[in-house]
Amino acid sequence: METRIVIAGFGGQGVVLAGNLLAQACVEEGKNVTMMVAYGAEMRGGTANSTVVISGGTIYSPVVTRPTIAVVMNTPSLEKFEPLVTAGGLIVGNGSMMHRGVQREDLKSVTIPATEIAHRLGNVRVANVVILGALIATADLLKLKSMERAIEILMAQKKAALVALNLEALRAGFAECRR
Repeated sequence: METRIVIAGFGGQGVVLAGNLLAQACVEEGKNVTMMVAYGAEMRGGTANSTVVISGGTIYSPVVTRPTIAVVMNTPSLEKFEPLVTAGGLIVGNGSMMHRGVQREDLKSVTIPATEIAHRLGNVRVANVVILGALIATADLLKLKSMERAIEILMAQKKAALVALNLEALRAGFAECRR
């Protein structure tokens, strides 16, 4: 069983880091995983997405054309990827940056105010990690502990000062979906 995930938003919303964190958490659990990135030439402010494929077996292609899960940080990302998610799939959305909800009735959806939660934590740039917490709480993919470990590993060298904030953001997004 493969899980095909797209994480999409504007450049600067941390979708690449979110994909890297998700992939590292999979490695922590011994799962097979691939991660790819696509972004517009504009970088910050342009469109960006990362795709993650998770499997217990061999992954034959890292390319995701029909995701089973879409994590969307804004309305343009929702509009682009909602039609592509497979029936029965999941959309996890950042309600702070979306002007509408999921319209397809054959999908599960969870929307949290990720940017607002990040703002309350003191840094809107951790909205990407807040939304990952919501994903972990909603989808039966990974353990919260594995995501925490991924944050510690990937941020320890260059962003050590932000480890505690990102752990708090992850837990806040997780808690938002468990209320």
